[in-house]
Amino acid sequence: MPAEPRTLAPPERRIAEVKAVERIGAYDVVTARDSIGPADPRPGQFYMLATGERWGGGSDERPYLPRAFSFARLRPLAGGQGADLQFLFEEVGPGTRRLGELEAGDSLALLGPLGIGFTAPDAGRWPLLVGGGIGVAPLLCWDDELRARGTEAPVMLGFRSAAHAEAARLFGGEPSVCTDDGSVGRRALVTEPLREELSRDPHVVVYACGPEPMLEAVKALCGELGVPAQLALEAGMACGYGACFGCVVPTVDGYARVCIDGPVFAAEQLA
Repeated sequence: MPAEPRTLAPPERRIAEVKAVERIGAYDVVTARDSIGPADPRPGQFYMLATGERWGGGSDERPYLPRAFSFARLRPLAGGQGADLQFLFEEVGPGTRRLGELEAGDSLALLGPLGIGFTAPDAGRWPLLVGGGIGVAPLLCWDDELRARGTEAPVMLGFRSAAHAEAARLFGGEPSVCTDDGSVGRRALVTEPLREELSRDPHVVVYACGPEPMLEAVKALCGELGVPAQLALEAGMACGYGACFGCVVPTVDGYARVCIDGPVFAAEQLA
């Protein structure tokens, strides 16, 4: 796998065409053709997204700023440039509401890929993927890449309800699923089966993305058991390229910007 976890973004916002929109339980999966962007964004990198029309024209003129989303899947276009990108949306406010209203043929304004993505495990360790809610998105493209290279990683996913757990069917194989209400899979936090798995085999690298409390628990558990982990953080961003300092997080070396120093961090880096 490439050693470099970052694909550099072209220095301007561009317009992608929405090719398809699919409803998967509680989520919308939007496929957009980024015909002039890089064909090889790294799993874990993200894009700043806005609709091509009617952005900033809703209630109280919101949303004001683009929204940061990890890409969930990609299909490189013929010729070595451009890709069809998939994004996973759940409506939680005016920005995601507007993005969720996109239809085939609409335009999607994007900037990216941005940030630092996942890196492959060191020799002698195997990947284990842990996702929560909308945080499953960057794990989808990472799972795809691992499978393409002959590695089938265990996948553990946690969701609020059966509607949210529909996203598990986007993954290959048979992910282990937990739900808060027990409507699908095991009624538990995803860190419970994770502890059991790590107790059986600690020779893994955990790749995790999800809500902050989940990532805190994954970090603590991996630290306790001496298992390396790479955490893809979620943060509100105004620019996505380090100018606004609006997404800083504390690390052992001081504050870091999620957008350019992350969003993927080694767990031991985080304070």
